Amino acid sequence: MRLHTASEVISFTKELESESAKFYQDLSQRYDGEQDAFLSFAKENGKNSLQIERAYYGVISDAIEGCFAFDIEPSDYTFEIALAGDTSYSDALGKAVDIEEKIIRFYTDAAEQSKSLMADVPRNFTIIAKKRNDRLAKLKSLVEKRG
Repeated sequence: MRLHTASEVISFTKELESESAKFYQDLSQRYDGEQDAFLSFAKENGKNSLQIERAYYGVISDAIEGCFAFDIEPSDYTFEIALAGDTSYSDALGKAVDIEEKIIRFYTDAAEQSKSLMADVPRNFTIIAKKRNDRLAKLKSLVEKRG
């Protein structure tokens, strides 16, 4: 089912942030070396959800909710967070990189699709995409360090 309304996309955003937070919490428990980094990523995900939700509720109106600002296919951005018990650290980091790339693409696409109808929500989508790009760079540096 494609997402079209602002409410649907905000709910999906919260789901992506929640699922990726669970993934990072799991990584923090499995791999002690970067426990603090993974926990900070999970905590930042909660802040991202609140930031988007506040922007949304700050501008929501019947006019915005009644319009179809998006054409998002959720399956293009979803990911599996479960790791097998024997998943290597390198494989877990690779999965984290894949997750971040999907989420960044979601935020970028959602910002682009909604920029003509809203201001605050797409701006926040763009801000979070930039933050997640920074996170992606950190993850890639961990991959290189291990490689």
